[in-house]
Amino acid sequence: MNSRDVRRSFLEFFAGQGHQVVPSSPLILPRDPTLLFANAGMNQFKDVFTGVERRPYVRATSVQKCLRVSGKHNDLEEVGRTPRHHTFFEMLGNFSFGDYFKREAIRWAWELVAEVWKIPPERLFATVFAGDDQFPPDEEAARLWESEAGLPAGRIAALGRKDNFWQMGDTGPAGPCTEIHYDLDPERGAGADPGSDPDRFLEIWNLVFMQFDLRPGGKIEPLPAPCVDTGAGLERLTAVLSGRRSNYDTDLFQPIIAAVAEEAGVRYGADERRDVSLRVISDHLRAITVLVAEGVIPGPEKRGAVLRRILRRALRHGRMLELPPVFLHRHVGIVVDLLGEAYPELVEAQPVVERIVRREEERFDRTLAEGFALLEARIDEVLAAGERVFPGDEAFSLESERGLPSDLLRDALEERGLQLDDAGYEAARRRHVETSRVVRREEAPRVAPALAAVGELEDHSRFVGYETERVDAARIVALLDGEGAKPLDAVAAGQEGEALLDVTPFYAEGGGQIGDQGTLTGPQGRARVIDTRSPAPGLVLHRLRVEDGRIAAGDVVVAEVDHARRSRTRRHHTATHLLHAALRTILGSHVRQAGSLVTPERLRFDFAHYEPVGEEDLAAIEDFVNAIVLEDPDVVTEETSIDEALAAGALAFFGDRYGDRVRVVKVGERSVELCGGTHVRRAGQIGPVRIVQERGIAAGGRRIEAVAGEAALARTREEHRTLARIAGRLGGPDGLVENLERRLEQLRKLQKENEALRMKLARGEATAAGEATEVGGLKVIARMADGLERGQRRDLADTLRQQNPAGVVVLGADDGGKAALLVALGRDAAGRLDARQVIRRIAPLVGGGGGGRADLAEAGGRDPAGLARALAAAPDAVRELLEGGE
Repeated sequence: MNSRDVRRSFLEFFAGQGHQVVPSSPLILPRDPTLLFANAGMNQFKDVFTGVERRPYVRATSVQKCLRVSGKHNDLEEVGRTPRHHTFFEMLGNFSFGDYFKREAIRWAWELVAEVWKIPPERLFATVFAGDDQFPPDEEAARLWESEAGLPAGRIAALGRKDNFWQMGDTGPAGPCTEIHYDLDPERGAGADPGSDPDRFLEIWNLVFMQFDLRPGGKIEPLPAPCVDTGAGLERLTAVLSGRRSNYDTDLFQPIIAAVAEEAGVRYGADERRDVSLRVISDHLRAITVLVAEGVIPGPEKRGAVLRRILRRALRHGRMLELPPVFLHRHVGIVVDLLGEAYPELVEAQPVVERIVRREEERFDRTLAEGFALLEARIDEVLAAGERVFPGDEAFSLESERGLPSDLLRDALEERGLQLDDAGYEAARRRHVETSRVVRREEAPRVAPALAAVGELEDHSRFVGYETERVDAARIVALLDGEGAKPLDAVAAGQEGEALLDVTPFYAEGGGQIGDQGTLTGPQGRARVIDTRSPAPGLVLHRLRVEDGRIAAGDVVVAEVDHARRSRTRRHHTATHLLHAALRTILGSHVRQAGSLVTPERLRFDFAHYEPVGEEDLAAIEDFVNAIVLEDPDVVTEETSIDEALAAGALAFFGDRYGDRVRVVKVGERSVELCGGTHVRRAGQIGPVRIVQERGIAAGGRRIEAVAGEAALARTREEHRTLARIAGRLGGPDGLVENLERRLEQLRKLQKENEALRMKLARGEATAAGEATEVGGLKVIARMADGLERGQRRDLADTLRQQNPAGVVVLGADDGGKAALLVALGRDAAGRLDARQVIRRIAPLVGGGGGGRADLAEAGGRDPAGLARALAAAPDAVRELLEGGE
């Protein structure tokens, strides 16, 4: 039975038992920012199990995409070395939300395994929870395996909490597990079970029975509606059902392994070391393909860093197989062929995946080339000093700062006859971990203690700002001081505070959109609302400055939003949605929003993309947005369930947490997003949209800034005025570009002539009489080289040492308020001196230090006033070194 058959038959079986077939969630769960990646089938149902969410079904079944590469589920280093460890895998599962329980779960699991899939019953064993000092043994599950499956007691093993108990956390749902195990070696005879000989038995299915509720303080209560959560790894089941001992010998991996082996010119199964590399590449390529298809771009942080690590690990194993440095992208299509039927999004994303993978391969190749160049230069220095151990701290620096993998670094040292200082390497690694460790905690929303007595806060912050911008009778439930912590009776003219209203039209900052401004007008005075924030769900605080009279707690006020400002903000927010749609249309569906800012003046949109957006694409994106504006479709908002919204194609933003009910914003047929912000009613109300800037903000991250409506018109007018002024200075608008290019070319020629004259003057001054000092047969040429850039100083030094084989060239310069020194040795001088030793003696005089090569060294310092002393000290430094000083 192949993997496609296993997926299909599993879902069909449980659909026949009344289960709703639920598609896999993305690896990046849109509803749970606490998880980096989905790592179990139950992740997408977590809120259902905890009672936070209700769904229209009580039984579900799914095949879930999963990734385990971090935290306690980090299997990365074992991948390829064992038959069953993987980064990306698929989890088959059936779930009961307060419906059926142990009897049905065990009966159906046995029916599918033994009767449908026809795994020989004599090779199947079960484990149950043995109990401990906190929870009782699961005797019910043991009895059910005998009565429902006919398993003899000798093939049912009771194991401890580590193996057969599950809990979501210190509090929340928990319960015993029961597992089905497959006997890999029945010829070894009877008398063994999964508890006594775990290497002989393979777990193929885990059934979790959530029946306890762990309360704070250690109290345990029975769950009012017990649930079932089961998980069976597709890769393991496929291996068992196809008669293979290793997951890598199944149809999920063999086509990839065969293609890579053919390119490498090796045969799988002939050499274990090469086989490990082939398995690593086949596993990692699956994870890479799925991650990139979901919009993850290789980068330095979080998910991007995980992807980069997996991708580069695959490339390192490619080097071990002597594959070319850029090869992975050629095999993405095989993964798509294998998984595309189950996950159609891979088919659509294949071209983008191939491009992104290729770019990262090329980047890594450049990183290795630069890192190896530095390593080889340092190896030469170590060997020249007669050492045979490479410093561990330098090795770690090459790995952490230059991206040179430690295994390749060790290979290079071994080839040159050097050992690595492992103790120094480990000490540097520990220091790095300690200094970079950041403990992240999800902070609870800040709610002022003074509001705790108000009661059910959400009842006092009913938001009606979607329907109206004015409420004529809003009651001030509470007033706080400017810090939001101290209750106030009233706020007088000229003072600031925060007001909590029972009903409000003011939108609180959220989803990238800034908070509303406006006015509160009461019976005793008037206040300007200068900001609106939401420190907790359903709670809206209005930061106000009283302009006249006083505002008091209990006042009934007219709350009115600044209409013009809200209108400008709405234009930019809806324009942001259209920009997102344009980016996904023009650049590809891998584009995902990574952040945004919506103000009355402009919008900022951060997104995942692997390269700068070219001028033609930017023009196409701008045209796309403005075309929709001209079409003027309706902007429709509706509230629906999160599942219905996602099923309809609504875009959710990773890192945001959504409730069961969500607000969906549709702009015609072009854009559908989950969003709680304020929007125009028709796209035509946005007005013209202009892209102002596009730039990179991180590896794999880009940012577009744009303006809409009045702001776009104002920018166009300003640009027109600027062009008119330029045209006036250059003789009029006719031939403006050609005229400007001609002037620029003239300027470039003058700059080159100026640089040539300065270099000529510097060389002439440097060779003037009295410039050099004879020291022990060497000619010390020490002088200032102000006005020259670093490269020009190097060129000057090269010229002088070529003219003077016995020359010791010492140049100083005030480089933007900092001191710069350079020492270069002519051919003969290099045989007697080390430029690095000269620079080390004179650099302290400018408050700095430096290094470099034996024939050319440089230093920087914070005190340019010391340059004259440093240059004057150069002859004595040379003299001391020639006399044997260190």
